[in-house]
Amino acid sequence: MIGFYFFLVFEKFLMLLPKKVRRAFFISLANIAYLLSKRYTKVVKQNLEFVYGKELDDKFVEEITRYSYKSLLLNFLYTLEGHYYTVEDIAKKVKFENLEIIQKIQAQNRPIIFVTAHYGAWELGAQMLSACVEPLMVVYKGMKNEHFNNYLLASRVKWKMDYAEKRGAAKDVVKRLRAKKAVAILMDINVNTHDGVGVEFLNHMTLQLKSPAYFARKFDVALIPILIHPDENDENYTIKVYEEIVSPRTDDIENDILVTTQMEAAWLSQEILKNPKPWFWVHRRWKNDYPEIYKK
Repeated sequence: MIGFYFFLVFEKFLMLLPKKVRRAFFISLANIAYLLSKRYTKVVKQNLEFVYGKELDDKFVEEITRYSYKSLLLNFLYTLEGHYYTVEDIAKKVKFENLEIIQKIQAQNRPIIFVTAHYGAWELGAQMLSACVEPLMVVYKGMKNEHFNNYLLASRVKWKMDYAEKRGAAKDVVKRLRAKKAVAILMDINVNTHDGVGVEFLNHMTLQLKSPAYFARKFDVALIPILIHPDENDENYTIKVYEEIVSPRTDDIENDILVTTQMEAAWLSQEILKNPKPWFWVHRRWKNDYPEIYKK
């Protein structure tokens, strides 16, 4: 409790600083984390070796690792600033690409699941998508600290975002989809055998969340991939909307779900391999599928 109040005081101090100074402070924290956090620096290298092989260029590993810390701290900064700034303030640094794809689905009055990932400024992307295009329900994993958990959720409500805790979220998601509304689901999280299905992701068989494919088939939901891409300086962003992933409908329901989930994984794999830096490599994505890679 005391720690949370200290954080609120510190937050007030940060928001008194000029925007450029505040941003520089968070980037400095990211650089310090890179130097001190040997555990997560090791996780980044383990993930990179798993995807690209052992013969990695040291410069490439360092660049990805530094960016992962920077991405994490900037996402936290955008969450903090979201408590203070208006939609108009933040919209100055964000633009949309292929927005007509969403508008077409809206005109059809179909529910939407935005399949996305921990890529770029994902917190900022969710805020702007929900505030400017389509109000979202976000499925999230609750934090252990109740005060910080409520702080995070309060920032999301301001941006017309609803939320459902991961455990037991299915009922809330179904209710929302039946009401022809939108849900955003992060598909690059680590999952267990009950919640996932085996697909090829980044050239490895990986368990991936199957619920988006299941909902798409059952409720005629539009699966719309979406990512927020940073510019070269990580100061302006483009929220890119991709073509709908159309789920097959045959008599083999399980195979339909598998095929759809594989299409999701193929899309995200392609985007990550095209530009790997913005993906959050600090996450132990394969700890259930290949736990041995994190024991070295």
